[in-house]
Amino acid sequence: MAKPILLTVDDDPEVLAAIERDLREHYRHDYLVLKARSGEEALQVATEARQRGRTIALFLVDQRMPGMTGTAVLTELRKLFPEARKVLLTAYADTEAAISSINEIGLDHYLLKPWHPPEQRLYPVLDDLLTEWQTHARPPYDGIRVAGAQWCRQCYETKDFLARNHVPYQWLDIERDAPTRELVERLTGSLTRLPVILLPDGSHLVAPTRTELAARAGLRTQAEAKVYDLVIVGGGPAGLADAVYGASEGLSTLLIEQHAPGGQAGTSSRIENYLGFPAGVTGEDLARRAIAQARRFGAELLTAQEVVGLHREDPYRVVQLADGSEVRSYAVLLATGLAVNTLDVPGIERLLGAGVYYGAATTEAAIYRDCDVCIVGGANSAGQGAVFFARTARRVTMLLRSTGLETSMSQYLIDRIAALPNITVVPRVEVEEARGRDHLEEIVIRHGDSGEESVMACAALFLFVGAAPRTASFAGFVERDERGFIVTGPDLPRTGSRPRGWSLDRDPFLFETSVPGVFAAGDVRAGANRRVAAAVGEGSAAIYSITRYLQTV
Repeated sequence: MAKPILLTVDDDPEVLAAIERDLREHYRHDYLVLKARSGEEALQVATEARQRGRTIALFLVDQRMPGMTGTAVLTELRKLFPEARKVLLTAYADTEAAISSINEIGLDHYLLKPWHPPEQRLYPVLDDLLTEWQTHARPPYDGIRVAGAQWCRQCYETKDFLARNHVPYQWLDIERDAPTRELVERLTGSLTRLPVILLPDGSHLVAPTRTELAARAGLRTQAEAKVYDLVIVGGGPAGLADAVYGASEGLSTLLIEQHAPGGQAGTSSRIENYLGFPAGVTGEDLARRAIAQARRFGAELLTAQEVVGLHREDPYRVVQLADGSEVRSYAVLLATGLAVNTLDVPGIERLLGAGVYYGAATTEAAIYRDCDVCIVGGANSAGQGAVFFARTARRVTMLLRSTGLETSMSQYLIDRIAALPNITVVPRVEVEEARGRDHLEEIVIRHGDSGEESVMACAALFLFVGAAPRTASFAGFVERDERGFIVTGPDLPRTGSRPRGWSLDRDPFLFETSVPGVFAAGDVRAGANRRVAAAVGEGSAAIYSITRYLQTV
C-alpha cells in the first residue's frame, strides 16, 4: 500500500529545502514527503493525490506567501483532504493570524520559525498530530473508483456494467462525499457530466462509453487473432456453454458479448432449480464460474462489443462489430438471447436508474433497505427478484397483469413467495404512470376488474415485462419466424426435401440455421425451452454439430 503523504508548502526555496530535509530525515520510512512552492502548486499536488486515491496525512504550510496566504491555501486543501492535519509555519509577527486560523479553518497547530532543533521543536508536535490522524485514518482504496450521483442513470449503468463483469470498484457519492465533489469539479469544471471514473494510474474518464470503460478497466475489447474456428455471438448460458465445450475440443474460440457475460440469467438473484446446486446459485456466480472455465480451456472473450452484422465470404463467416472492425471464422454460433421489453408509460424512461430498473438491479439493493418496492411481472425472474428483495425491503408488492402466478411461474417459487409475509401479490393490474421529481416516489396503477386507478407509494420499481429475441442484426441473413426467433435444423421451411435457398447436398445439422456454418442456440432459437439449464444444454450440444460442419470446410 502506498505511503501517506506529508505536503509542505513555502515560497522561500531555502526554507522549503530545510523543512523537506528535516521531514525526510524523521518520517521517510512511514510517509512520502512532497513539497510545493506556491498555493497553486500545492492545490495541484493535492488534486493529483486525490485523483490517484492517495492519502495526505498532514499539511505544513507557510503563512506569508505571495498570492495566497497559508490560511487561504489550507482553506482550499482541506476541501480535498478534510481529515489531514493542518499546521502553519509562522514568523512571530504572524502569530495573530495563526491564532485566528484555529477558529476559521480548524488549524491543528502553528510553529514559529525557525524550528531548530527539530528534535525538540518540530518532531514532537508532528508526532502527536500524526498519531492522532492514524487513529481515524482509513486505508485508501487502490482500485477503480466511480464518482457520481445516486439518481444518475449513467452512474447506475456504469456500476451495473462493472459489477456484472466482476470488476471491483468503489462507489463515491458526490452528494454525500464533499472531497470527491470538490475533486470532480476541479477535474471537469462542473457536475453536469457523470460519472467520473478515477483510475489507479491517476487518469480519469468523464461519462465514458461502455467500450471506453471496458478497455480502461482491463477487459478485452479487441480480438487477438484474424481467423477463428468458432465465433460465438452472445455470452449468456448458451454462449458460455458453447465456449467451454468448443475450447475444450481444441477449437480456437472467440466469444463476443455486448454487455456482460451471463446474459439475462446473469441478473438473476438466485436460480434454485439448476442441477448440482441444491442451495441455489446466483446468476452472477454461475456466469463467473463459466467464464473461468471457458478461459481455462483457452477461449477468448470480448466485452462491450456490439455485433451489427454477419455475412459470408466462403469459407469464412464474417462478424461485423459496431466499431467498424470485423472478425472472421469458419463457424458462428448465434446465442444473443433476449432483449428486455420496455414499459411505455409516462415517467418510466425519465426515472430509469433513479428508482426504476429493468431486472433485479442487485447493485442497488442496499439503497432500498427497509423501503417499499414493487415488482412488475409474474415469470420466474420476477419471482426470484421478489424473494431477493424480501430479505431487506420492508414490503415487496408484485403487480401482475394475469390472474395469478400459476400461469407463468415455477411451483417452487410460488411456494417460496407464499411463505414470505412481506410479499404481496396483486393480480389484474397495470402500471399507468411513474411519478417523482429526481427519483421515483409513487406509481399509478389501474385495476383491470374495475378500471379504477389508485396511487401507490413506491421507492423502487423493478420491471420484468417479458423479452423479445435479439436478432435485428441478422434480419435478412438467416431465416427467422414471425416473432423474430431464429429457425434451425428440421424446423427450417422447405421446398421439396431441402430448406429454401439451401445449396448443399445435405440437410442442415441440428442447431444449424438457413446459412451453412451459422448455428443458433438458447433463447434466441425458435422452439427453445427458455430455461437456464436448457440454454446450457443447447450450447453444449451445438458443438457436436459445429465440429461436424468444420470437418466439411
